[in-house]
Amino acid sequence: MGEFTKMYAVSNGLDFEEVERAEQRLKGVAHRTPVLQSSTLNAWLGAEVFFKCENFQRVGAFKFRGGYNAVARLTPEQRARGVITYSSGNMAQAVALAARMQGVHATIVMPADAPQAKKAATQGYGATIVEYDRQLDDRDSLTRQLAAEQGLYFIPPFGDEGIIAGQGTAAKELFDDVGTLDQLYVPIGGGGLLSGSLLSAKALSPACQVFGVEPELGNDAQQSLRQGQLVRIATPQTIADGAQTQSLSTTTFNIITQNVTDIVTVNDQQLLNMLRFFAERMKMVVEPTGCLAAAAAVQAAEQIRGKRVGVMVSGGNLDSVQLCKYLALGQALQCQPDTV
Repeated sequence: MGEFTKMYAVSNGLDFEEVERAEQRLKGVAHRTPVLQSSTLNAWLGAEVFFKCENFQRVGAFKFRGGYNAVARLTPEQRARGVITYSSGNMAQAVALAARMQGVHATIVMPADAPQAKKAATQGYGATIVEYDRQLDDRDSLTRQLAAEQGLYFIPPFGDEGIIAGQGTAAKELFDDVGTLDQLYVPIGGGGLLSGSLLSAKALSPACQVFGVEPELGNDAQQSLRQGQLVRIATPQTIADGAQTQSLSTTTFNIITQNVTDIVTVNDQQLLNMLRFFAERMKMVVEPTGCLAAAAAVQAAEQIRGKRVGVMVSGGNLDSVQLCKYLALGQALQCQPDTV
């Protein structure tokens, strides 16, 4: 990992103070989600693993933090225009709820094949949904076109500074609750959560190694880190729908490539196995994207032995049909002490 030495530079003037300001805006609004442990998993891995459970956050995902903070930072004129963003589901719900709570109308551009539960929830929060074809349409261009035509204020779903700072409050809470960590694993789609987590790690646990985790078939961030330039890929085919992004934003690319320890990947079967573990052993529902970081920690068993490890569980939005299907496809983790 030597070539990926963390320098902790920060892009566009965004720093930990913005995370602290976001925390104040979110106080009494966002849930302070629990940090849980599994004695079974700790014994298997020979490590202390701390799960920051954002599946218990409002809208069932960490993205409420960034969505609310982004809307709260708007001027009265921007609020009056209404907001628009794009999302496969969790940010859609986050911005929709945040906008409703603050008296702002939201329009969300969502893929036609987004999970029905996520679309229903987004609509239930009062947002207008515009659907697009994930395989054929450019959602960024479509969203910007609608914003221009309708005079809406565009909130980039992972490149907006308010989004990044809001997402960083999850890692801040984790460090505040458990102290410094040796390693932190964070799911990565567009990079907002990882970028915010890096800001918090720099300030609160500077020696902590921070790893971003992507689906194996959607490793645009890993490629970008290796090549030193922003890489764009075709829409990845993975059950981790929250990480079916084609590229990082310029802002998240800069923060991540200058600060992250490395970007690693896991495959869909590993996600299914972790999903089943969460349901059977920890009694909680975690969506496939939310399993990315935990699956990577299990994969890195030899590297985390004897360490204090943080894992961001990013969301838990699954309908009952999906949950039953994924549980049936998952396999029990065959880990044993000293043989993992």
